[in-house]
Amino acid sequence: MTAPVRSGDPIIVNVPLSERGYDIAIGRGLIASLGERIAKLRPGAAVAIVSDETVAARYLAQAEAALTAAGVRSSPIIVPAGEASKSWRMLESVCEQLLAARIERGDLVVALGGGVVGDLAGFAAACYHRGVGFAQVPTTLLAQVDSAVGGKTGVNHPGGKNLIGAFHQPLLVVCDTGTLVTLPGRELRAGLAEVIKYGLICDPAFFAWLEQHLPQLLARRPEALAHVVRRSCELKAAVVGRDEREQGERALLNLGHTFGHAVEAATAYREWLHGEAVAAGLAMAATMSSECGLLSPRDAERVRRLLELAGLPTHVPSLTAPRLLAHMRADKKVLGGRLRLVLLRRIGNAFLTADYPDDALERTLQAYCG
Repeated sequence: MTAPVRSGDPIIVNVPLSERGYDIAIGRGLIASLGERIAKLRPGAAVAIVSDETVAARYLAQAEAALTAAGVRSSPIIVPAGEASKSWRMLESVCEQLLAARIERGDLVVALGGGVVGDLAGFAAACYHRGVGFAQVPTTLLAQVDSAVGGKTGVNHPGGKNLIGAFHQPLLVVCDTGTLVTLPGRELRAGLAEVIKYGLICDPAFFAWLEQHLPQLLARRPEALAHVVRRSCELKAAVVGRDEREQGERALLNLGHTFGHAVEAATAYREWLHGEAVAAGLAMAATMSSECGLLSPRDAERVRRLLELAGLPTHVPSLTAPRLLAHMRADKKVLGGRLRLVLLRRIGNAFLTADYPDDALERTLQAYCG
């Protein structure tokens, strides 16, 4: 595992996708560099900045000033904050506003915000003019470590989360870790669920580091936050570079998500933040791995304990097991009618399988649902 860096040292992580490869810039105060980065990337291009009402109130003027200083024309597109904006209706609205702003094929859409804004703006960029350039400026921990990297875009459907979307890689990702200082505590904790996921999938040393340094993360120590953003991006970039369109290894990044997406869908995307639902899903995946005789009970307890110390939920008392299972069966990883799950052989070793005892899944859901 790479050593932690000082928070003042901006770093670059590359996503190795040949001609579609791009850099992730990580450091404090990087929104101020947005204009010069875009002007260098696409000289003469105009920009449409998609943001939500909450983020725009705090960071839009700063982003616009950076673009203006670099001679880049920009137009804002503001959507309501919250998961409900990941919808067909809002996608249509964003595309209409791109037309009104006269965004051309050589211009860029910039997503300024969290995962909802990134997914929505990215899908609009994938559809508009059959695909225009796209840059991510994630302002939440969850977006910086996960959703802004890898090119997955889309909107939700009542039948399931992210069922309608496209792969559309950004040209640039700018992670200003200074935005994490003012992030609400609930949002910060939700992002930690995705961070913990990376250790569980492929980096046991990173998981152990999180166990030791969780207090520093919760206290928003700049060095600790910079380290988890960098390491998470390094791990995801490596996986995406090997499997861009989720034909194999990339599916492992969905550890906990089949459970978590079902929790979100079953509660109409109103009660749970995505990271909170993923946290409950990680606890269920660890327990089910233990029920299947794979993960040791001790390691399953380590997973649950770290999630709970992070202030994340691990149980779903408002849902019954049959209801959650019904929503899980709408997951994109269902193949031939059989639900596939990402499970753990040990911390740092995940795999995708449809070969598990049904009663192990039933026992797990019964243990975690109300």
